[in-house]
Amino acid sequence: MSDKKNTKHITFDTGYIPVLKVEGKTLPEAWEKSLITLWENGVSIKTQYDRPNDPPSRDATMIMVIHEPFSEPRIHRALPTGLDELEIYRQEVVLGIHDHWIGKHGWSYSYHERLFSYPSKKGPLNQIDAVIQNLVNCFYTRRAQAITWSPDIDSMHHEPPCLQRTWFRILEDPEEGLILNMNTHWRSRDAYKAAFMNIFALTDLQREIAEKISSRIGEPVKPGRYVDITDGYHIYGSYFDDFRGFLNTLKTKSFEQRTYSTAFAETFFEEAREKIRSEKK
Repeated sequence: MSDKKNTKHITFDTGYIPVLKVEGKTLPEAWEKSLITLWENGVSIKTQYDRPNDPPSRDATMIMVIHEPFSEPRIHRALPTGLDELEIYRQEVVLGIHDHWIGKHGWSYSYHERLFSYPSKKGPLNQIDAVIQNLVNCFYTRRAQAITWSPDIDSMHHEPPCLQRTWFRILEDPEEGLILNMNTHWRSRDAYKAAFMNIFALTDLQREIAEKISSRIGEPVKPGRYVDITDGYHIYGSYFDDFRGFLNTLKTKSFEQRTYSTAFAETFFEEAREKIRSEKK
């Protein structure tokens, strides 16, 4: 038989999960491409959250490459919350402002808690500090990673972490100097209503780590490309109609009309910071 006949053609109804890859210069560009590619090439599969009349989700393994995660525009207007909530979420992930909610408000963990205070037999472990020190000791180490999965807590939990692992490595560019590359690996991800906010916050963590390494070594370190790998990247059938509306905006609005610059969002971010300060009082 020819190679062509031996190749399994992946369709919406196949038993094989497709592996899809997209690339973009900016975060909104890569995220848009991931949604379009998933919609056109993903498989149809049920989820554990479906209601009786929901269509099956669209799903695939997705690899996103964002070459310049801090280039503008950095924000997509289709994010599922207001700009103030985006800043609050960023601070939850990077600064842990709501870690005290764990055990309350339905929270069983936070990404910040798992990365900065991982539950171990020896007590809370700051994995990010270990990442930074590993990179300070050896830029090209392959051991600079932090995980979230805690088997004794998460294996049978009804809402385990989606983010599984973060990985970092520094290369020296002959023109730009030291560059911090970041990979994240996700077990599962709501492509339309979670992925953008996740990446916005995680790339900001990348920036924070670059700054801390720079401070320790006395040399500039620039955040570089960001790679995002999701095992089950999905669009839920329950909001297909809403998603089709998003697809229509790609035809009717320019990229500039579909995005915000960070400068535009700053007023809303400051409102969020004021809300956070009021909470602390």
